[in-house]
Amino acid sequence: MQLTLFYAPFTCSFVPYLALTEAGAQFEVQPVNTRAGQQTTPEYLKLNPKRKVPVLVIDGQPITETVAIQIWIARTFPQAKLLPADPMHEIRAISLMAWCASGIHPHITRVKAPARFCNVPGTEENVRRLAAEQLFENFQIADDMLKGREFFFDHFTVVDAHFVWCFRAGMRFNLDQSRFANCMAHLEHMKRRPSVQKLLAYEKEVQAEFAKAA
Repeated sequence: MQLTLFYAPFTCSFVPYLALTEAGAQFEVQPVNTRAGQQTTPEYLKLNPKRKVPVLVIDGQPITETVAIQIWIARTFPQAKLLPADPMHEIRAISLMAWCASGIHPHITRVKAPARFCNVPGTEENVRRLAAEQLFENFQIADDMLKGREFFFDHFTVVDAHFVWCFRAGMRFNLDQSRFANCMAHLEHMKRRPSVQKLLAYEKEVQAEFAKAA
């Protein structure tokens, strides 16, 4: 089986990279420079006309959308236990990933690029403030879930991979997230995992290559 992950630094392609690494999968990585618009080239649009990362190509067949990719990885590499074994817990894990993708991620995008959502002059800060408020409401929910826990379930799952990307992404935009002590502890715990350390090192490497090419 040949796997290729189309990855861009700081995007949610962080999530399947981490899951594939945790699964012990053999995969190639194809960096995508989104700032240079590589996701809009004709070649890339053949893989994903939605102009997004990540894309996981499996023996020539592309899969898009982070939640779908995560489920595929978990089911293809069951020995990694990336989803809970109990059917109800598995459904709950998928629900939490969907929440990360559709309930948290969009607010991060609004904080990052408010003009994409309202181009009325003078509204950017208001859009950013409202998005941050809604983002923090969701982080409080996660903080309550993580109280007294290292992971969302009894062991590392793809939910942890997805949420840690969301929480770390918020910190990139100078949001003070220190009030969420359990989320902060989860982030620090995740940073100690070899898979995360490998990914963060690769992230820096790709960023440096993109900077040279600019």
